[in-house]
Amino acid sequence: MTKNRQWRLARRPRGTISEADFSWAEEPVPSVGEGQFLVRNLYLSMDPTQRGWMSRDTYIPAMAIGDVVRSFGVGQVVGSRRDGYRPGEIVQGGVGWQDYLLTDGSGPLPISKLPAGVDIPLAMSVLGLTGITAYFGLLEVGRPRAGETLVVSGAAGATGSVVGQVGKIHGCRVVGIAGGPEKCAWLTDEAGFDAVIDYRAERVDRRLGELCPDGIDLFFDNVGGEILDAALAHLAMRGRVVICGAISAYNEKAPPPGPRNYLSLLVQRGRMEGFIILDYMDRAGEAVAALSQWVQEGKLRHEEDIQEGLENAPATLNRLFEGKNRGKQLLKIADPPMPLPVEQTGG
Repeated sequence: MTKNRQWRLARRPRGTISEADFSWAEEPVPSVGEGQFLVRNLYLSMDPTQRGWMSRDTYIPAMAIGDVVRSFGVGQVVGSRRDGYRPGEIVQGGVGWQDYLLTDGSGPLPISKLPAGVDIPLAMSVLGLTGITAYFGLLEVGRPRAGETLVVSGAAGATGSVVGQVGKIHGCRVVGIAGGPEKCAWLTDEAGFDAVIDYRAERVDRRLGELCPDGIDLFFDNVGGEILDAALAHLAMRGRVVICGAISAYNEKAPPPGPRNYLSLLVQRGRMEGFIILDYMDRAGEAVAALSQWVQEGKLRHEEDIQEGLENAPATLNRLFEGKNRGKQLLKIADPPMPLPVEQTGG
């Protein structure tokens, strides 16, 4: 290819994103300067946090109007004038919604090498940021104990499905909250959850009372809103709430009110704590080693929902908010243009 196709942020989204929030651009593929390398992007990661980056400063600054839409992804080095990066190698990091990335490796989501021989979709899901987030969010922030009741919202999503299974590995009784019979069946039949609540067909508050008669020891929240409120109402003594995300609120035009049942934290002597996975990235190898072992042993099941075509990036991100994805949402935009080192494959 001689052109670099890009999606750029055209305006701050209000409510659900649409293609009108972005502009499509085509530029020449950039030349590689001293200290730089050129990456041909292969897969883009679609994550709820991208919606926040479009609108406001979070743990990293908001995208500027006109910027290439920020996203994590994986690509192949196709040209390099930087020591340590050779053509053919697979890298990961903040590549953005575009065909090519010219970089020196730095940035809010810095570029790093992907271990040779690892399947790319797997490295972007359970063995990537998704799995690492689940691992440290549950084990370091939540600190589960065998015999406790763990409830996970967004349980059929990329992070929630791993959280529940890691909870089972550590001896918890796990209840998931997900939308639709297909997702709920996968969680019980494949992922080994003890019970699942279909928030589209059941009253979450009532079902939590039925399934957690002694209360919720640990609630891992990816959703926020009414589901967080319902979980707080059933918090056990010394219960903990891990705040990983709040996807129910990301498309709201104004910040929603806080949880009505927050005083449960006082009455039950509970604790609610958020975390940012970037704080744990110096320990990522620890998480990947454990997750890899559990995958190899068959203790950790995973799914990747792979859409195709850079032109479909806005619609693919919206799948997260429409509840269409099961497991990790990825967008494949190219096959590797060069031979992969040590039989590295892209799935």
